Amino acid sequence: MPFQRACGSLLHITSLPARGGIGDLGEEAYQFIDFLSASRQRLWQVLPTSPPATGNSPYSATSAFAGNPLFISLERLAERGWLSQEEARNLAAPDCKVDFARTQKTKLPLLRKAAEAFLDRADGTPRKRFETFCWLNGWWLEDYVLFEVLRGRHEEKSWTEWPEGLRRRDPAAIEKVRRDGARELMIARAIQFFFFEQWRAMHQYCSSRGIKLIGDIAIFVNLDSADVWNHPEIFQLDENLNPISVSGVPPDFFSKTGQRWGNPLYRWDVLRQRGYDWWIQRVKWALQQCDIIRLDHFRGFEACWEIPATEETAVNGRWAQGPNHDLFHALRQALGDLPFIAEDLGTITPQVEQLRRDFAMPGMRILQFGFGNPGAHIYLPHRFESNTVVYTGTHDNDTTVGWWNTGATAAEKRAVESYIPPNSDGVHWAFARAAVTSVADLCVIPMQDWLGLDGDCRMNVPSRPDKNWSWRVEKNALTSELVKKIAQLIEVADRDPREEEAARNFRPTESEEFAA
Repeated sequence: MPFQRACGSLLHITSLPARGGIGDLGEEAYQFIDFLSASRQRLWQVLPTSPPATGNSPYSATSAFAGNPLFISLERLAERGWLSQEEARNLAAPDCKVDFARTQKTKLPLLRKAAEAFLDRADGTPRKRFETFCWLNGWWLEDYVLFEVLRGRHEEKSWTEWPEGLRRRDPAAIEKVRRDGARELMIARAIQFFFFEQWRAMHQYCSSRGIKLIGDIAIFVNLDSADVWNHPEIFQLDENLNPISVSGVPPDFFSKTGQRWGNPLYRWDVLRQRGYDWWIQRVKWALQQCDIIRLDHFRGFEACWEIPATEETAVNGRWAQGPNHDLFHALRQALGDLPFIAEDLGTITPQVEQLRRDFAMPGMRILQFGFGNPGAHIYLPHRFESNTVVYTGTHDNDTTVGWWNTGATAAEKRAVESYIPPNSDGVHWAFARAAVTSVADLCVIPMQDWLGLDGDCRMNVPSRPDKNWSWRVEKNALTSELVKKIAQLIEVADRDPREEEAARNFRPTESEEFAA
């Protein structure tokens, strides 16, 4: 679907400079939205917002539908009386990095305390809103809270290690948990209610400031998730509920042995027979939370790298056919226009490219990729088509300054200096100018590149098992000077849709027509 010409920033919720050890949906999120609006940006892209399962990766979640409790603002809960102001104020000041283990240890007990206070004291409108939330979202919420309670009871072990009756969702075993754990289940429901109340308030504020939220759907889900536990029939599992085949990518630039992600693959034949009901629910839910959706690993919808679960690396895999056009026809029939961005990076076949074009989805172009051999020049602006999203880099890339200082080869640097020579304000601004002034309809700049930060501020290193996802923006980094500089660039590049609309609607008076 075509998009209006616009520019925005990539910054995950974790990276906001809130108190409590991690970014959240409180005041700093609203200040960031104000920064975007003041600098004439109209897009805010985030990574997946589901609760992580392993390694703190937002692309490895315990649910495709639930929200990450760590994103809940305790200060907002205190404003509503579910925590004391003192408890909220005693949160640690913002650190330069997220310490996930410490944050979980300190924040989750306070969330539980707030949930209990809410359940004990809430009445009137708050209670009614909670009951409505549970009723409207029971189709995913009930399975998720049951999964979370059981996971807690089993020391966070994967459901594949639970007792047999629970692994296979024996009705009697499940009913006993619902009866004995009624209070725990209510607490888990209340925490999800807190998340989505705060998320929707923030989303509404984005809309009021002219900002569109770009969300992110990871194509696969984690084995240790409520989704696989509740719907084993739509995943490639054997009779013992263990994966038969898992996801990944073949050997490439990032890894000589490929990447073995380990997610169970879908039984697309079963999903097709069911009218892709689970996927329709997933996308519909995502579009209620965001305005535009980035489909991660888009090529997997045409064909994915299928690795036997017994293999330790991704080397001995094969390409297996995905749902291709069939899924997107079903989604469009059920949901109408599909405001999708296709993450079409890596080795893309003509079939994948055709799938993207047939549904008018913009692909992604990463400037850092464009300065190698001539085959990489598809990532340079002179090769762009308008239905494109251009980035200087993504969450998987080094920052532009980091890439320039330690990652770029001498040949790549010579190519950069020929194509977009850096000037006194740095290579990151040279890249930003090339991206913003390109013909691509959408332009998204990682916040690290607006700020000119080095490689120690990188968000993720693919295949690295730890020390990822933890970067945070400094409290006072978003200065008025930065706002002015971005706004001027966006103005001259015609990337403010509101300004463009005003120009289209302008009708000169008689005297102005004569003067023209």
